[in-house]
Parts: sequence; C-alpha cells; structure tokens
Amino acid sequence: MSVRDVPLGRLSALLLALAAGLAGGAGLGFVTQRTPPAERPTPVPQALTPAVIPERVRPVRPDTLLAWTPGGLPPAFGERVGRLRGVDHVVTVMSGTAWLTASFDAEGEAVDRPPRGMGIPLEVAGAALGDYAPFLPPADRPLLARLARGEALLGATSARLRGLGAGATLVFGSRRVRVAGVVADTAIGANEVFVSRETAAALGVRRERYLLIDPGPRTGRRPLVGRVRRLLPPGALLRVRGPGETPYFRHGDAVLPPVVLKELFGEFAGCPASGGLIRVDPAWERRHIATRPVPVLGRVRCHRALFPLLRGALGEVEAAGLASLVDPRQYGGCYVPRFLNFDPEAGLSHHAWGVAIDLNALSNVYGRTPRQDPRIVAIFERWGFTWGGRWLLPDGMHFEFIRFPAGS
Repeated sequence: MSVRDVPLGRLSALLLALAAGLAGGAGLGFVTQRTPPAERPTPVPQALTPAVIPERVRPVRPDTLLAWTPGGLPPAFGERVGRLRGVDHVVTVMSGTAWLTASFDAEGEAVDRPPRGMGIPLEVAGAALGDYAPFLPPADRPLLARLARGEALLGATSARLRGLGAGATLVFGSRRVRVAGVVADTAIGANEVFVSRETAAALGVRRERYLLIDPGPRTGRRPLVGRVRRLLPPGALLRVRGPGETPYFRHGDAVLPPVVLKELFGEFAGCPASGGLIRVDPAWERRHIATRPVPVLGRVRCHRALFPLLRGALGEVEAAGLASLVDPRQYGGCYVPRFLNFDPEAGLSHHAWGVAIDLNALSNVYGRTPRQDPRIVAIFERWGFTWGGRWLLPDGMHFEFIRFPAGS
C-alpha cells in the first residue's frame, strides 16, 4: 500500500485529530469509551459460547489499571496477579510484529501488495478472549465469537490506513485471517490488529506485554499495586497507570503507537534482516527519508518531516550558546531501520521511521542514569520531542517525535 508524502501542516492536523480520538475516553478508561457511529461495527447475530465469554459479564467500571514491565512480562505473571486479594479480573495481552504480505477487501479485490519478498509490519495483539471480554465495550463483545474461529479485529485507524473493513482478508505468508469488524483504537490498546491468543501465536506473536487489571469494589489502588510489585523479582521495574493518566492503555505508553506514526509519516514495506535490522523498501526510503544539514550536528539522515523540528531545536541550542553540550562525535543516528533493542520480538523502533534521534550517546548509555543537560532536554521538548531519560527504563541519549510544536 503506497502512502504519499503529507505536508507538515497536514501532519500536524492529523496528529491533533488522532490524539483527540485516542485520548477522548481516557477519563473513564478505554473500556468505557463510546465508539463513534462511523467506527462501531455491525453486531454479529450470534451469541458467544460459554467457552468464549463468562455467562455473567458485569458492567465495566472506570477503575481499570494498566500494568507493564520493560521488555515483556515475567512468565505466568498475569495468572499470579489474578490470584491476588482485591483483583476481580485480569487479562494478559501479548503483542508483536506480524508481516502482512497481501490484503483483499470484502469483494476480493487486492488492496495491499507489498514488493515481492517483503511485507508490511503490523502490530498484532492477542489475548484469551474470555478474559478480555469484560474490558471491551458491550457493543463489541459479540465479535469475540468470530475471533474464536480465527478472525481478527482492526482498530479504526488501522482500518482507515488500510482502506479495509469487515469481511476483508489479511494475508500473513501462508495464513489468511478474515476481518470480523472494526473497533475504536482504545478498545484494543491502539494496536493495529487484535486476535485470539491462539491466532497471535500462529502469527508468531507470543511475547506477553501488559496486563489490564479490574480491582475489586473495595480495593484501594496503592495496596493493590504494592501486592503486584511483590510478585516481581527485587529491582524489577513496573509501570502502573490508571484512567486519565495516559492516552494509550498499552505497554510503552509514553510514546506514540506505531499505527499513529504510520498515519503521520507513512507506512513502509520491508523484511527482517540479520542483527535485528530491517530491510526497507527502497522506494519508501526515496520518498520519505533524506540526508540534510542541521545546526551543531552537520548532515543527518532522517524523515523529511522531522527536519523543521530538528533545525528548530538545534538552532535554539546554538543560539543559546549551548552547542558545546551536544557532541557531534557522539551522534547516535536518526533513521536506523531496526527493531527495538535489535530484538525482532520487541516491536519496531521509532528510528525505523527516522523520527527519533540519539544525542551524546556514549555519555547516556541505555538503562543507566541519564547525563543530558536539562537545558538541552527543555529545548527539544519545546520542539515536539519526548526525552527517553524520563522513561521507566531510561534511555538518556534518545529524543523522539511526540507532537508538532505550536505554530508549526
């Protein structure tokens, strides 16, 4: 599927619209957001079987908690959390990248046709359907019976990007997956595709990423989080979010999900290469990636749409007399098509779009105490970047796109 260049003003408008849509239900948690009429799937006139959904699904309350650990959850973590006092319900969500090799609309017409030997990376999530049902809006729950038969849900942004809807077919190599319906992005953690746990495993997606936890009616958050933390090894990192605290109820919730990056900066076809790298379609690179000069660093290779922000930030650094605080010899790259931490199971790095940049890399080693000057951080944040030094597992060298600055 070809994605054309989008002017910067149009990108800014798209991001604002996406942020509003994804964050709109955050006040009550993603599970209670009302799906807009254009996104609401047609209910399937088939009752869920007891094997798929519990007989009694009580109304969801706006107190769902998100819990995740960097790199994935420990084995059986969800089962142990589910046995804790004060937990009414819990579901473990797995996610990862599956490579779409073709797609067809409901009439059988080809839509996605990546170059031979390549696929389009899609973020696929899966869960035990009976466990996930209480976290879905009631109007979407009937679709789970279809997922139990190997079908899939598309998030609204993914469906719009693909130009696909209910009845379409996604092809992942030798496996074909029919689309049962389209749901709000918030219903599936801003993932692109949602399937059963069994289908996810068949697509090569097996890493457990995050938990959704439904506390009991008289359970305080602080004591419950304390009990959850005690299930982890000493020193292990845990992030817990509540409704309204993040627009993305998913792991790595401090950054934009891949589906948002695709809509803003284009979607590429490619294939995994050795060493955790990705070989990207050269036609996409010619259209979206460029090498241009920026202040302080000199020539860098990034997404074309990032250069106004980079030049603005580094120009301000230079004008403030702070250029000596950014060492060009420690520049760590911008466009580097790869997986996170070069791990094919860890999802796509935002460097794969050329919208992240690593500065003073040798002085700010991943996972260690960041050493960036706070004035540099403040300037980059004003220009629309988020800094990895504030993350749960700090990445002090890393700055990546999060928004377009006001007036851009």
